[in-house]
Parts: sequence; structure tokens; C-alpha cells
Amino acid sequence: MRIRCTACPIHVGWGTMKNLLATIALAGAACLTACSPGGAGAAPGTAPPSLSNSASSSAGPSGGAEGTPSSAAAGGVKESCELFNSLYAEYAATGKDDADGFDDIYLRSDDAKDSAPEEVSGLFAALSLLALDRSLGDAPSQESKDAIRDAFLASSGPCTAEGVTLRI
Repeated sequence: MRIRCTACPIHVGWGTMKNLLATIALAGAACLTACSPGGAGAAPGTAPPSLSNSASSSAGPSGGAEGTPSSAAAGGVKESCELFNSLYAEYAATGKDDADGFDDIYLRSDDAKDSAPEEVSGLFAALSLLALDRSLGDAPSQESKDAIRDAFLASSGPCTAEGVTLRI
């Protein structure tokens, strides 16, 4: 028995498709984070060096090489909040036509999202959406603006508790 679908195709624009794919990626990352075996097993041992490399490459020289990995492991929220402020400042300073600059911010935000503590990882996910919009030559979509606002509100408490004021 054959079944024939007679529904009309739905034409989706590039912006909608881009946001759909970004949402799927965010959901997948959240699922992987929540479902990782052992919780604090192998992932934290891998995450701080990536975070410290991102922080040192974007924020410039800020401390000794010996103290950075251990301080990132002990206070990952603080370093992540400071990294977000640095990346957002770069995002804001990037020229509207600098697709490569926005692409670089997107990639660094995406990497930081994977290594940031759960309570502040949404900051990097939202910033990567904003940077992706701009790297494609578009103005930030309403979904991206809402995502950065929501992540900012959700992460401001943990960042303030660590002595870092978020800036957007």
C-alpha cells in the first residue's frame, strides 16, 4: 500500500533555517552537558585549559602561566564572566562589515560555551548567535536579542557573586 503526501512544502528562508540550526545545536549541547557520565569526571579536566587559552588569547596577558589553569578550575565562573565581557566588548567594537571579525567571535564564543560552567554557558551560546547573525551580514535577529537578554539576566547573579559585573 502506498501513501502519498499531498502537503505543500514549507519554504523556509535562510534566517529561519540558521536560527533553527542554532537552536538545535544549543539543545544538543545542553543535552550533552546534562547527560555526561560522572558529571565532574573527565570534562572539567579538559575544560579549564581550553578556557584559559581562550581567556589569555582574547584578554591579553593577565597572569602567570602557572596560576591560570588551577585558578580556572577553582573559579571557572569568574573567568568565564570576564571572558564574556571581553568577547562582548570585541563584538561591540567590530565593524558592521567585518564578517571575519564576527566569525572569529562566533568561533571563540562557541568554544567558550563548551568549557564554561553551566550557570554561565548561556552567555556564550547567545553571543555566538549574535555574532553568527552579524557574520552573515544580517542585523541581529529578535531571537538572538532575546537570547542574549535572557542569558544576561540568568548569569548576572553568579557573575556578581564572583565579583564580576556583566556588561552588554
